Amino acid sequence: MIEIENEAPIRSPCVGVCCPGPRDLCTGCLRNAMEIAEWGVLSNDEKREVLARIRRREKGDIC
Repeated sequence: MIEIENEAPIRSPCVGVCCPGPRDLCTGCLRNAMEIAEWGVLSNDEKREVLARIRRREKGDIC
């Protein structure tokens, strides 16, 4: 049986500035191509993991 999430989906961090930059990350949202492509099928927990990686990237951590 497929479990349906009861919480609202987490919004995409996309800011409409899609341009590959250093380390193959979008310069607008700091996601890599796979994170962007998979966003629509990720669970909210997986989306939170991506958002945590984005916060680390904003601080200069490589991940």
